[in-house]
Amino acid sequence: MKTTWDIFCSVVDNYGDIGVTWRLARQLAAEHQMAVRLWVDDLAPFVRLCPQADAGAAAQWQQGVEVRQWPAAWQPAVPADVVIGAFACQLPAEYVEAMRVRPTRSLWLNLEYLSAEDWVEGCHGLPSPQPNGLRKVFFFPGFTERTGGLLREASLLARREAFEQDPSARSAFLQGLGVRPRPGVRLISLFAYENPQLGNWLDALATADQPSHVLVPEGRILGDVCGWLGEPLLGVGEVRQRGALTMQILPFVSQDDYDRLLWSSDFNAVRGEDSFVRAQWAARPMLWHIYLQEDNAHWEKLDAFLAIYRQGLSAPAEAALVGLWRAWNMDRDPGPAWREALLHWDELRQHARQWCARLAAQPDLAMALVHFYRNWI
Repeated sequence: MKTTWDIFCSVVDNYGDIGVTWRLARQLAAEHQMAVRLWVDDLAPFVRLCPQADAGAAAQWQQGVEVRQWPAAWQPAVPADVVIGAFACQLPAEYVEAMRVRPTRSLWLNLEYLSAEDWVEGCHGLPSPQPNGLRKVFFFPGFTERTGGLLREASLLARREAFEQDPSARSAFLQGLGVRPRPGVRLISLFAYENPQLGNWLDALATADQPSHVLVPEGRILGDVCGWLGEPLLGVGEVRQRGALTMQILPFVSQDDYDRLLWSSDFNAVRGEDSFVRAQWAARPMLWHIYLQEDNAHWEKLDAFLAIYRQGLSAPAEAALVGLWRAWNMDRDPGPAWREALLHWDELRQHARQWCARLAAQPDLAMALVHFYRNWI
C-alpha cells in the first residue's frame, strides 16, 4: 500500500506558496510513488501554473496528484500518514483532531520558508510538542547537508543539459513565445516584485554597448516597466525598444516552460522562493529580489545567502555581485553595480555553474522528506 501524504497550502504570495507545494506534490507522486493530496485554499493561482486544471473543482487529479479545494467549512477527511503544513499555515482544527485520534500517528511536518541563516541548521528536524499531545516537526529546506535541501526533480539537470546542447530546442521554445532575439544580444528574464530602482537598471541597459533583450512574464513588475516606458499597461506580446534595450512582455507560463525560459536566458532576475531556486538550477548569473519583510528583516536573509553563494569568487567579482544584489534589494541605484558586474561576466557565469553542481551533490527536498519519514516510522 502506498504511503499517503497530505500537503496543505494557503496561498499568500500569489504563486510562491502554491509553486513550491505543487512541485513537491508532483515529485513525491512521480518519483517516490506516494499517494499525495494537495489541499489548496485558492485554486486560481494554481490554474496559472497548471493550465489544464479546473479552478472550480472540489477534487481533481492532475499529473498523479489529487488536488483538493481546501474549503472554509471543513469536511471530514481521513488524515494521511504524512501531513505537511506548508509555510506555517494553520491546519483545520477538525483535521488536527482526527490526527490525534488516528490509530497510527501521522508524521506532522511544518515545511518552513527557505533561508540560509545559520540558525536554520540547528532548528531543522526539531519537534514541537502540541497541547493536544501531538508533535509537529520543523522541516527546513536549505543549502547545506544539515538542512532539508532544495526541490530538484531527478531528471532536471539532465533535461537542462540536453536543452543547452540543442540550439534548435532553444530557438523553437523562444519562437513559441514570439521571441526572436538578434544575434549577439544578451537575453534577460525579469520576474520581480515592484521595485522603484528598476528604471535605473533599465537606463543602464539602454545605454550599454551590448544590446539586451529583456523578457518580462506577466507579473507585479509590469507596472514599473510601463512607468519607465511612459506608457499604459502593455499586453502580452508587445515589444518596445529604447536605445540598446528591447523589452518584451510574455504570458505567464507553466512551471516547465518557466524552467526553459531560465535556461534560454543569459541572466535571470527572479523573486521570492520558487523562481529563486529554479534560477540556481539554471546555472546562469542571477539577481534575487527577496520578499520584503517588516523592519527590513529580509536584508539579513539576503546577506546570509550571499555569504555562502559568493564563496570562491575573486574579490572584485564578489564585490560586484554583492553590490548589485544589495542595490536591487535596498533601494539603491543598481546601474553602477550592473556595469561593474559586466566586467566579471565570465567569472560569474562559471561560478553559477559551480554553485549548481555543489547543490546537486546534496539530496533534494522530496528525497529528504521521504527519508525522514522512513527513519521516523
